[in-house]
Amino acid sequence: MTSFDDFYSSSFHPLTLQLYAFTADAGQAQDAVQEAFSRAWARWDRLVEYDNPAAWVRRVALNVARSRWRRARAARAHARYHRLEPIAEPSPDRVVLAQALATLPERHRRAVVLHYVADMPVREIAEQEGVAEGTVKSWLHRGRSALAAHFAEVPREDDDD
Repeated sequence: MTSFDDFYSSSFHPLTLQLYAFTADAGQAQDAVQEAFSRAWARWDRLVEYDNPAAWVRRVALNVARSRWRRARAARAHARYHRLEPIAEPSPDRVVLAQALATLPERHRRAVVLHYVADMPVREIAEQEGVAEGTVKSWLHRGRSALAAHFAEVPREDDDD
């Protein structure tokens, strides 16, 4: 039975060179291999029985390197497309509308927003929601009615005169 220390000593350098060829970055290669060995240490009692424990460590190291590459790519995309300019606060009318929409049942609110804000036709909303067009029309009618009732109850600033 090979000890983990012996396995680590004999395998770390070759695996790091292999990962370096994959990542083209010595630091990333070492980090990925080190992470893989950390995982191997936790399972050494089973891995020692494998025909080739180094193959398991290599696979894990490759997966670690890929995962880190994906996260880095996502971070770069986020940085590239992240809006740097501040977004203006919503107008008072939009705040009142958002508060009124929040009082609607979720389906009605979703239908109203998709139809009137996102300009989606009833047919597309029905397809997206997996319901009949008549159901969407009903949700829109109920949503509009509830909004009309809500706004009928809200005093307007120009009514104070």
